[in-house]
Amino acid sequence: MAQTAAHPCDDDKASPKWSHGTFFWNELMTRDPDNARKFYAETLGWTFEPMPMADSGTYWVAKSGERMAGGIFELKGSQFQGVPESWMAYIAVDDVDARANKAVEAGATLMRPLFDIPGIRRIAILREPGGAGIGWITPVAD
Repeated sequence: MAQTAAHPCDDDKASPKWSHGTFFWNELMTRDPDNARKFYAETLGWTFEPMPMADSGTYWVAKSGERMAGGIFELKGSQFQGVPESWMAYIAVDDVDARANKAVEAGATLMRPLFDIPGIRRIAILREPGGAGIGWITPVAD
């Protein structure tokens, strides 16, 4: 995501204020964002706004009317080899570092090191003990 842009979930119209343990954001991870945008525009009426990302092209913010509906992330690069196309859900947590440590102790694995998107949020991408991938986010303070 762009270093200076606010994340779409930070828009009051996008979603209610976050609370620990609730689903916060969803994004489609795909190798063909153009086809995905076409599909969701034709079937759901979504529109899309580009959001430049410093290291991996464009993130597409999906909108349903004026409300943020989700995002489209392109699986581009060798680090995503073998990653299936799917929807990725993110859950808001009060302290992503502490919660990720608890998750690892409880049998989860980190799929990549925790990372920050400056001015937006801190993120952990986990594989929970059953094998499902999940993102955990500590959103910026309101």
